[in-house]
Amino acid sequence: MPQQLQITPDSIVSLREVTHKNLSDVIELSDTLSEAHRHMVASNAVSIAQAHFSPHAWFQAIYADEVPVGFLMLHIGADDHWIDYGGFFLWRMMIAAPYQRMGFGKRALELVIDHIARQGVDELRTSCGEGEGSPEGFYRSLGFESDGDMYDDEVGLTLKF
Repeated sequence: MPQQLQITPDSIVSLREVTHKNLSDVIELSDTLSEAHRHMVASNAVSIAQAHFSPHAWFQAIYADEVPVGFLMLHIGADDHWIDYGGFFLWRMMIAAPYQRMGFGKRALELVIDHIARQGVDELRTSCGEGEGSPEGFYRSLGFESDGDMYDDEVGLTLKF
């Protein structure tokens, strides 16, 4: 993981393509997570590998200023292999431990919502496990609500905007 620079909650958050230049840094972000968080989200390496086998995946590195601080991946449209939902589904999201609770996850999701709203979409779905390390409270704080669906052993959540 790159050395922690002067990143503050006021740092500018952006979504950037994962390239050969930042791939290792993005993959290493997963190593910062606690054991409980690692049980809740696949590693960035696994996510990037899965994305290359799905024409429905869209993934980006989350940056604060010039430092990669997280990763997110959407699944767009239903398929037979991964997610059976025809809309936009937040498939993966993580913020590296040193950068959590600084507002970067919320601001990254706001960028995603702006991106998909411009395409005429008015909801985003996700799912998460329950228990220690669960991001459910984070998602609910942003307005996601239980939609009654289950994805394997994960609770489905929907944000309408």
